[in-house]
Amino acid sequence: MELPAVSLKAIILVHWLLTVWGCMNYMLPVSYAWGNFSVLAVGIWAIVQRDSLDAITMFLTGLLLTVLTDIIHISIFYPSHDYLSDAKRFSVGMAIFSLLLKPLSCYLVYRMYRERGGEYTLNIGVSSAGRDSSSYEPIDQPEAPPQWPSSSKAAQPPY
Repeated sequence: MELPAVSLKAIILVHWLLTVWGCMNYMLPVSYAWGNFSVLAVGIWAIVQRDSLDAITMFLTGLLLTVLTDIIHISIFYPSHDYLSDAKRFSVGMAIFSLLLKPLSCYLVYRMYRERGGEYTLNIGVSSAGRDSSSYEPIDQPEAPPQWPSSSKAAQPPY
């Protein structure tokens, strides 16, 4: 089943609205708001520079990190049942709904990353597996004769 094409603007608008509603009641700390709104600002950068691979990569990374930080914020700062008013319940519900939508948003942003020319694999520089560039032979240039005799050949004896 192929998901429909979703605009980056729509993803940012939905998460902005849910984050505003999640921050409405001062139940979650200021770091929740700063983290989510700064990632949304990077998303706006990804909208403005449509060809930038860095912008979409940073937005995707930020979304993935806010999944982790949102889980921590909601689990630590969730109020007890005695202090849970209707407004706080709505605010927490919107924060949880935003958290539940983020994996889908990450998948959609990853598809946009691939459309912009991103690679399928994640290369963090730890493994050295790859093509050996020493075996590369350019086919558009003729092979230049060596300047010095090859050391692999045995020297011919003099006559």
